Amino acid sequence: QVATVTEYGAFIKIPGCRKQGLVHKTHMSSCRVDKPSEIVDVGDKVWVKLIGKEMKDDKLKLSLSMKVVNQGTGKDLDPNNVSLDQDERKKRTFRDYTSQKITLEAVLNTVCKKCGCKGHFAKECFVQPGGTKYSLIPEEEEEEVAAAAERDKKTSLADESSKKRKK
Repeated sequence: QVATVTEYGAFIKIPGCRKQGLVHKTHMSSCRVDKPSEIVDVGDKVWVKLIGKEMKDDKLKLSLSMKVVNQGTGKDLDPNNVSLDQDERKKRTFRDYTSQKITLEAVLNTVCKKCGCKGHFAKECFVQPGGTKYSLIPEEEEEEVAAAAERDKKTSLADESSKKRKK
């Protein structure tokens, strides 16, 4: 029997027990519920299923669900808790891994008989006979090291030429 209705759900009196359990508005119906007072009123008799219990500050809190029970017959519509598990999976947050760099660690260790390039087979080769040959793109780190070395050479040459001018 519904004891009280709040903005976030309804508290249900359980017969034969002094405890009350909460049916959160997300567990009242399979449809979205904005106001629990539109679904139930104080004094209504409803069928519920115990879906969780939690000890908090030496008090037992019961979580109940109406949407997994047929309200006409009281039959359990989710005896193996499949839909409850699916709801829990939906609530989990997605972790964003985009900031982490993805690298391919494996490179095919072959040389193409058609073009002579590394990393693919002749049957997968895209080179036309006598056409342009392509190879794998070098890693970004290698390019940065090469660019830094080239900059160092230019600055050292510029320093030497300025020293020669001063002399």
